Amino acid sequence: MDTALNLINITLEYPDGDSTLKALDQVSLAVGAGEFLALVGPSGSGKSSLLSVAAALIRPTSGVVTIAGQEATDLRDEGLTALRREKVGIIFQQPNLLASLTAVDQLLLADHLRGKPLAAARRRAAELLEVVGLGDVAGKRPHQLSGGQRQRVNIARALMGRPAVLLVDEPTAALDHARSGEIVGLLREVTDEFRVATVMVTHDTEFVPLTDAVATMRDGRISARQPSGSVPSRASS
Repeated sequence: MDTALNLINITLEYPDGDSTLKALDQVSLAVGAGEFLALVGPSGSGKSSLLSVAAALIRPTSGVVTIAGQEATDLRDEGLTALRREKVGIIFQQPNLLASLTAVDQLLLADHLRGKPLAAARRRAAELLEVVGLGDVAGKRPHQLSGGQRQRVNIARALMGRPAVLLVDEPTAALDHARSGEIVGLLREVTDEFRVATVMVTHDTEFVPLTDAVATMRDGRISARQPSGSVPSRASS
């Protein structure tokens, strides 16, 4: 399996008064193309910090970040921006859709910012809305969509740039149980179909069996990584 995301000995420190807060402490994590990894752990364990470093949104204090074979650590800001735009899809907890745009226009805007031709973007957007089950609501605006549908638009938008890495932050936090299962199931499907390396931060282990592996964070370190089938779900624990 080709490694699409590779974090090696990542340390992230912040000033904290007269001392230093270590958000990440020598973290290493590799995720292959087509692999779906769940990242779990208590609040403050470093999950969000790890996701931000993996997305090239924050430079680590030390360590190496490689995305789709390209080392990100030493890139200048414009290089990081280009790498993030072309190789990383980010799915935030809240979809943050623009109220005035239809579902399809949310996707077209993403490719417009990449400088892609409109005709190709339209074809890609139509294809992805079908993949996420929204082909029949492409012309609707966010207020006309359910919470689950808005999150599906969020997923499709993140896939517009054909990313190598898909980073997902608590995608089910605002959804009920049934829709949560549907969204994680959809992430499983797009990981397989598009061969992206997907890392999903989640507080809910019930849907972890839909992933390939689970990494547990504690105190800024990955304390364990194991196949997802060996982790009891909340429903069975």
